[in-house]
Amino acid sequence: MSGSSAAAFAAKAKLDSSFRKRGVSIALTSGITYGLYTAFMTYAMSQGIWSDWYGANTTGLSAFAVIYLLGALGAAVTDTSSAVWAFSITAARGRIGDFFRTIKTKPGKVMVVGALFGGPIASTAYVIGLQMAGSIIVPISALCPAIGAIIARFLFKQPLTMRILAGIAICFLASLLIASTSLGGDAPEGMALGLVFGFIAAIGWGFEGCVCGYGTSMIDSEVAITIRQVTSGLSNLIILVPIFGMMSGDGMTLSLVTQAFTDSSMLWFAVAGFFAYLNFMLWYKGNGMCGAALGMSCNGAYSFWGPLCCWVILGIFFGIDGWEMQPIAWFSAVLMVAGIVTIAMNPLDLFKKKEAVQYEAA
Repeated sequence: MSGSSAAAFAAKAKLDSSFRKRGVSIALTSGITYGLYTAFMTYAMSQGIWSDWYGANTTGLSAFAVIYLLGALGAAVTDTSSAVWAFSITAARGRIGDFFRTIKTKPGKVMVVGALFGGPIASTAYVIGLQMAGSIIVPISALCPAIGAIIARFLFKQPLTMRILAGIAICFLASLLIASTSLGGDAPEGMALGLVFGFIAAIGWGFEGCVCGYGTSMIDSEVAITIRQVTSGLSNLIILVPIFGMMSGDGMTLSLVTQAFTDSSMLWFAVAGFFAYLNFMLWYKGNGMCGAALGMSCNGAYSFWGPLCCWVILGIFFGIDGWEMQPIAWFSAVLMVAGIVTIAMNPLDLFKKKEAVQYEAA
C-alpha cells in the first residue's frame, strides 16, 4: 500500500469512528429527551382544566372517562403538539412535498401502520399507566426492544440467539422486580393495573419498532418522523378519543377536546410535544449513524432517564409529591438497560480495545 493510500485509509477509519461516536451521543440524548417528554406531559396533565378533571371531579365525569378518556385525550394533545412541531420544521426546511410524496409509497404506508400501533395503542396506554402508577411504568414500557426481538422472530424470521434470549430474560426479570413493588398493602391503589398498561405500551412500541424498521431503511429520518407524528396525533384525536367518549356515555367528548386545546396547560403540552419530536428524531438519526442495534440500546436508557426526569422536574423542581422511586425500582431500571444492551450487542464489545492498524509503506 502506498503512503498516500495508507494515509487516506487511516483518515477514513478515523472519520468513521468519529461518525459512530457522534451517533452514540445522539442516540443517548434521545433517551434523555424521552424522559423530559414524559415529565412535561405529566405536568401538563396536572395543570389548568386537567386539575379539575383529575381533582374533585365536579365536572360529572364517570370513573371510566377519568381513567381512559382523559388518558387518550392527554396522549392525543401531546402527539398533536408533536405533529405540529414536526410538520412546521419540515415545512420550514422546504420538505413538505417530500412528506406528501413519501406517504403514498409502500414504505410510507408501512410507517403509517407502525404509527397506528405506536400512537393510539402504545401512547395512550403509556399515559394511562403514568396517571395510575407514576414513573415506575417507564422501565416497564422499555421492554419494547425485548418484545420487538420476539415479534421480529415471527414476522421476519430473525433468529433468537442465546445472547438475545439472555437479554430478553434480563429485561423480563427487571420488569418482574418492578412489578413486585405493586404487591402488598403499601402499594398505591391502581399501581398493578398501571403496570399492565405499561406492558401494553411496550407491546405496541415493540411492534412499531419492527414494522417501522422496514420503512425507515428507505425513508429520510426527518420525513419518517413527520409521517409518524402526524399519523399518531390525528389517529389519537379522531379515532381513539371518540371511541372512549362513546364508551364513557358522558356525551362530553367534544367539550373536553375543546377545553383541552384552549386551556393554559397547552403551553406545557407544547413543551412535551417538542421533546417527543426530538426523541424520535434523535433516535432515528442516531440509529442511522451508529447502527440500529447500538442506537436502540442507547435510546433504551430512557428506562433510567424517564424516572429520573420525573423525579427531578416533578418532584424537586415543581414540588409534587409521589415521584420518588424505591431502591429496587432504580436497580431494576438500570438492569433493564443492561438487558437492552445485551439484546442489541455483545456487551463484551464495549470493553474491547480497538487494535491499532499498522500500515506498511509501499
